[in-house]
Amino acid sequence: MAPSLPHQGLARLTKLFNVEPGEMPAVAAGAGMFFLLFTGYFMLRPVRETMGIAGGVENLQWLFTGTFLATLAVLPVFGWISSKVPRRHILLWTYAFFTSNLAVFALGFTYDPANAWLARSFYIWLSVFNLVAISLAWSVLADLLATSQAKRLFALIAGGASLGGLTGPVLGTLLVGPIGHAGLLLVSAALLSGSAIAAFRLHRWRDVNPLPAEEPAPRAKPLGGHPLAGATAVMRSSYLAAIALFVVLLAVVSTFLYFEQARLVAETFPDRTRQTQVFGMIDAFVQACTILIQVFLTGRIADRLGIGVLLVGVPLAMAAGFLWLAVAPVFFVLAIVMIARRVGEYALVRPGREMLYTVVPPEEKYKAKNVIDTVIYRGGDAIGGWVKRGLDVAAEHPALAMVIGSLVALGWAGTGAWLAVKERRLEIGRPERIASL
Repeated sequence: MAPSLPHQGLARLTKLFNVEPGEMPAVAAGAGMFFLLFTGYFMLRPVRETMGIAGGVENLQWLFTGTFLATLAVLPVFGWISSKVPRRHILLWTYAFFTSNLAVFALGFTYDPANAWLARSFYIWLSVFNLVAISLAWSVLADLLATSQAKRLFALIAGGASLGGLTGPVLGTLLVGPIGHAGLLLVSAALLSGSAIAAFRLHRWRDVNPLPAEEPAPRAKPLGGHPLAGATAVMRSSYLAAIALFVVLLAVVSTFLYFEQARLVAETFPDRTRQTQVFGMIDAFVQACTILIQVFLTGRIADRLGIGVLLVGVPLAMAAGFLWLAVAPVFFVLAIVMIARRVGEYALVRPGREMLYTVVPPEEKYKAKNVIDTVIYRGGDAIGGWVKRGLDVAAEHPALAMVIGSLVALGWAGTGAWLAVKERRLEIGRPERIASL
């Protein structure tokens, strides 16, 4: 008997997106989780960027340092939650906390919208929130998908993040006039709650489709351990330490380009409204390109060529981009390099980096990963910010910083190559964890 037309259409769809039977509910829930999270975040990001420039480009390193210190303060709190709360509820508790934060900031912007310290606090809070919330969403995926599934599906699911990155700026632009900044924060809180519900649906899918070697109800138990277990795990493991180094080098490269972007945008577009528009247009273009690569290319590249291509290609491109900026420090060149960096990071580097965690134990997926994605990442931001500022002051010309940035990018590529080899060895050594359903 010939298959029905709906079944034929579903078969073509799953083949097009490299999805196996039974995985579509997980893809839908995961993509929905990222879409709602990123829509809420990107509604608020252009406002944050404008606030950063308003405080003076020469002071950005202080905001980065403040963000790093705030991230340090959050670390033991998240560690405590991870130790005491069942794995399936960690994201729910954390997102509920962030939702309450958004409500408090909404009250502040309603009653004192011109408060400079409130603006600085929001800049720092959003910078901490985006790393913790996104890291936790990826932790859930790494926990619930086998390595073989991750290579095929991570980028496709992350397409929801890119779609949210497109939707968020559009919604923010349309809504900020009628409902103001406070209203945007409340809408973002509602979207974050929806993201938590989608994560719950993803857990339910795994309950119905357990991994072959998974013990009964493992995610209903707390991880245990102490609040700083993630930090000690990073220090004990050469593999996790290498991931931490990879993230630091990524952060330094990103910070060098971020500071150069702030400098050139401030020089090229003095008007604040125009600055916000420029940031919004860059965000939209980046997300559009990222979606196409994530949906149709990344999973196939990882599945056929390995994650080494994802981890090394972008750093090498950035090494060349820095050298281009050194000889042509203009906004047009910066825009091309910045867009290439962000598209490459979102579509290639981030999925590849998250695949590295599929071969480590659950505690490291949540605790150690969160330390690396938040404290170590923001530490890299702070280091990069002060180094970039020091080079600009000492040399009074951006070319020196760009040459050093190129060398950092080469080190980033070398670290990625080592990690790809190590991940493959760990994957081969853990066949029970990577079996397909």
